Amino acid sequence: MQLTSATAELPTPYTDLAHCRQTLSGGSRSFWVASQLLPPALRNDACGLYAFCREADDLIDDGSDPQAALAELQRRLDDMYKGTPSDRTVDRVLARIVTRHAIPQVLLEALLEGFAWDASGRHYSTLSEVYAYGARVAGVVGVMMTLLMGVRDSNALARAADLGVAMQLTNIARDVGEDARAGRLYLPHDLLRAQGINPAAFLENPEFTPGLRTVVEQLVQAAEHLYKRSESGIALLPVSARPGIYAARLLYAEIGHALLKAGGDSINSRAFIGVAGKTRLVLKTPGWVRLESQGLSEPALSECQYLIDAVQEQAAAQFVAPVRDSYFHRIYRRMIWTLDLFAALEARQQAANTPGSISMSDSH
Repeated sequence: MQLTSATAELPTPYTDLAHCRQTLSGGSRSFWVASQLLPPALRNDACGLYAFCREADDLIDDGSDPQAALAELQRRLDDMYKGTPSDRTVDRVLARIVTRHAIPQVLLEALLEGFAWDASGRHYSTLSEVYAYGARVAGVVGVMMTLLMGVRDSNALARAADLGVAMQLTNIARDVGEDARAGRLYLPHDLLRAQGINPAAFLENPEFTPGLRTVVEQLVQAAEHLYKRSESGIALLPVSARPGIYAARLLYAEIGHALLKAGGDSINSRAFIGVAGKTRLVLKTPGWVRLESQGLSEPALSECQYLIDAVQEQAAAQFVAPVRDSYFHRIYRRMIWTLDLFAALEARQQAANTPGSISMSDSH
């Protein structure tokens, strides 16, 4: 059967979504696995949000002029919030998302600021300064994800920011060697100096030492505290979303556990969770039913408070009725499912073949 031009082209929102889902499946494997447990509507918006984050990070990090890239991204954000997004796929998707969920522009600007800090090679003297960085590149993502779920409670947002910052601390602990070889150092200078490590000398010659192991352990422990505190906020999320968010919490925390079991050496290897390990953790997601409210009302990290304040100043989103699917839309979603399956198989192959990595695939 030959399709007419009217039926051959799928609606722009669906083609845009395909692009975003491809970006997600080809990027963070842990995020992709956890996203599969989210309800479809939330998963789609999470893909759109992730796609913009990924594109913004790449533009600032990999371009020849980070300041020009930052200015361009700011203009793109301004246009989205004016209701006139550029013709870029991710801009069209994100413009729909921020309108539908009443996401304050301050949150996305915080994200861009964090990427700019990366591009400038900013260093961090204290753990509080690392928290401030984590608030911008990860805590804000947790806050925005919570808004996607229709939750605007301050306690829930504070715990979502905790989870995001915890994930960033895990990333920092895992990537010490990789970052140092790229000329970047996210470890707090005061913790390094307390172990007799000169930050500048370490960047010149990143070596694993007992002192560095102590600093990595301190970072993982700080993350673990935030992971545990975040659980009470998960209990405030819609029931259908809790397994996916809890899976993300378990997956990222396990990276830190893998690192510690390997002696804290993130200079000579990179901890990751293999497919078997991820499957084992995902099977634990029914544990969200036992989540307690302990820690729910604790103050947000002071470095994240301004994000929560911005949400409270923003009017709540209005409900948007779902669009009725057509026959071609259902066929298209099946195509997307097939692409996701191929991405999952490729991710498994990459996980199995990655050299010099610490795998927790067979841990129990």
